[in-house]
Amino acid sequence: MADVQGTYDDLFTAVPEALAALLDSGDAGASAAVFVDGEPVVDVWGGFTDAARTTPWQGDTLVNSWSVTKTMTALCALILADRGELDLEAPVARYWPEFAAAGKEAVLVRHLLAHTAGLPDWEGPVDELYDWQAATARLAAQAPRWEPGTAAGYHSLTQGFLVGEVVRRITGRGPGGFFADEVAGPLGADFHLGLPAEHDGRVALTVPPLSRDEDYAASAPGPGSAPSAATAIRVRDGNSVAWRRAEIPAASGFGNARSVALVQSVLACGGAVGEVRLLSKAGCDRAWEEQFHGEDRVLGTSVRYGMGYGLFGTTYGWGGWGGSLVMVEPDARMAVAYVTNQMRGPEDDNRGLEVVMAAYDGLMGLRA
Repeated sequence: MADVQGTYDDLFTAVPEALAALLDSGDAGASAAVFVDGEPVVDVWGGFTDAARTTPWQGDTLVNSWSVTKTMTALCALILADRGELDLEAPVARYWPEFAAAGKEAVLVRHLLAHTAGLPDWEGPVDELYDWQAATARLAAQAPRWEPGTAAGYHSLTQGFLVGEVVRRITGRGPGGFFADEVAGPLGADFHLGLPAEHDGRVALTVPPLSRDEDYAASAPGPGSAPSAATAIRVRDGNSVAWRRAEIPAASGFGNARSVALVQSVLACGGAVGEVRLLSKAGCDRAWEEQFHGEDRVLGTSVRYGMGYGLFGTTYGWGGWGGSLVMVEPDARMAVAYVTNQMRGPEDDNRGLEVVMAAYDGLMGLRA
């Protein structure tokens, strides 16, 4: 069995066992964490940070969590809404006047969070993702693909810029700066939206799926997905220094399972972790408000979207390209996170779900 490092409560042994099984099945490296009542009951890691498997994964290893980053950006918006600085029912143009161009005057802030704004595709060059002003100007000028609020289509790259620019217009800080000052800093969470150079030595670069190379590109997994003009994002893009430095608040967050679970424990625990309160209970509940339920035009599958989170039964959260996942279970005050540098094809990747189910095994013992 693969060697797994870290700590865990004896009731939650199924989680490190699940992580070891995934590493035994061929994955390079990963970390998993479970927080209950804002405290870690599992914080484990194993494997390697590189495809050659020469450098062991450490407790402070960071990895690109891809679209798990969206939950961090959504949390920033929920905090501003809870403070009364952001009205989720208001037109985006109230905060970002240029956004009203090309028929978008009726797009509401909640449409951005729920993937219903009609702007799902990033159609610019990859390099423009690294230029905040250029990226947001492009989206401000773009016409929606459908009447906002009437349909959903996963905004895989665009959502972060859209929500992030609203955050910037209100606070004067980019989403990375706001997150660092108002979320990660107070919590002591090692998660970054825009990674400073001094952390590069801790990064585990993304490893493409078996038999694929760094030109492996993201694509919608659903067979019923609509044709797209979106620019393809490759593994080599995500592994670049430019990607790490940029604020791409839908897809370029760097952290580990510990930091992801710690941050999202804010929602699991009614707005506070320890002595740090970021939201009221009512502010947390807004994440859970269903905004759309039906077929996603981009993913080609049935979805339920809340305010920046996917809704799944009694839980909410989201996953990232390549396998990373966070899930929040407010009834149990539990947050579960799994992050990995090892991609698999979307058709056979249930790793995050396996870790979540292992966490529920422990939760049953905790409640007994």
